[in-house]
Amino acid sequence: MATSWGSILQDEKQLEELARQAIDRALAEGVLLRSAQNPSSSDVVTYAPFTLFPSLVPSALLEQAYAVQMDFNMLVDAVSQNAAFLEQTLSSTIRKDDYTARLFDIYKQVLKEGVAQTVFLGLNRSDYMFQCSADGSKALKQIEINTISASFGGLASRTPAVHRHVLNVLKKTKEAAKILSNNPSKGLALGIAKAWELYGSANAVVLLIAQEKERNIFDQRAIENELLDRNIHVIRRRFEDVAERGSLDQNRRLFMDDQEVAVVYFRDGYMPSQYNPQNWEARLLLERSCAAKCPDIATQLAGTKKVQQELSRVGLLEMLLPGQPEAVARLRATFAGLYSLDMGEEGDRAIAEALAAPSHFVLKPQREGGGNNLYGEEMVQALEQLKDSEERASYILMEKIEPEPFGNCLLRPGSPARVVQCISELGIFGVYVRQGTTLVMNKHVGHLLRTKAIEHADGGVAAGVAVLDNPYPV
Repeated sequence: MATSWGSILQDEKQLEELARQAIDRALAEGVLLRSAQNPSSSDVVTYAPFTLFPSLVPSALLEQAYAVQMDFNMLVDAVSQNAAFLEQTLSSTIRKDDYTARLFDIYKQVLKEGVAQTVFLGLNRSDYMFQCSADGSKALKQIEINTISASFGGLASRTPAVHRHVLNVLKKTKEAAKILSNNPSKGLALGIAKAWELYGSANAVVLLIAQEKERNIFDQRAIENELLDRNIHVIRRRFEDVAERGSLDQNRRLFMDDQEVAVVYFRDGYMPSQYNPQNWEARLLLERSCAAKCPDIATQLAGTKKVQQELSRVGLLEMLLPGQPEAVARLRATFAGLYSLDMGEEGDRAIAEALAAPSHFVLKPQREGGGNNLYGEEMVQALEQLKDSEERASYILMEKIEPEPFGNCLLRPGSPARVVQCISELGIFGVYVRQGTTLVMNKHVGHLLRTKAIEHADGGVAAGVAVLDNPYPV
């Protein structure tokens, strides 16, 4: 896929002028982050890093990613309802991974008491790369699915205007018109609004669990603003606030500062460093309530790497989605090679293969948030240390996807505009709402393209490595 911006990428002066224009447009459009120096305040903001040009994406793969999203929604929902599958799948992981074990403890506690919530809300993002084979053909391969705090739906709806602007400045109006409109925040808000409506209390609020220091606040505000336009009020609180001032009544209705809560939307609580004993108490209180949680604890567990790896086993999709062979085929077509590291022959074989050909594998712990995966020499060292220890069960091995690099210009505050070789990752946002056993909403609501320089193996925008982008369909 040759880029249509080739000659422009070679003209340094023109790039600098275009970069200035693009940055001003990004600020005007609200493609914003709080500053790293003061992440608790919006007094000083900066633009969120982005590419100067949209990146070329094969239309067929973009369409495939959209077409399979509703299947992934159904699959995550099915996994979250299958207690036996979750317990069996995570049994080896929870023995050695304290964080997953704590989540699982809450899950067991809620099951034992009886699940109070009747409305279930899933806002997820399935992420893919484009595997490039020797003959140059490309295939869509899933990297992971994010079932908690799937971010950048707000900022992704602000970036198409920036790339259209850049192309219009270059008098490429036909090309500018090809950049897809995209508004995930509206679709994500639609899901929250549906769950709020089904909860059935007109005065209830949406509780957004937020971090104290949140650079990415404008991404979250986009969803809050969509909800306020529907006259649904959002209150932002930290886990600490819930522990101090949250309560349940005798019917397990959740109250926060004396306001009834219909929906809890987590934008915190997806990695171990975000929990202390008080926060774990708060999480348990929220889970025990009848408010719709996004996600409830079972759905967070459904998004773990270990579950992803088990789903690739022969026959498992058929067991979870009976009578749906087309959905199963669409899902399976996106799976990369995934390997268990549980103690035993299968795990031993996977480790031996990875040590023999380290460039073909990635070692993944049960973590979200980017920057956790191990590659190359680091992976070899970790496997040498882990191979005789039961701790290896808290990781999975994955086939390393090899996309075709391309040139683009990454714009970051404080860095000069320079052209680098890049690879992209495509995310599709999915929304589903279930009431009891009935799925009342299941849709895809937009996309996110993130691009990074090839020297960076791992990490998303929030981790400071990838930048926001738009697909230019070819």
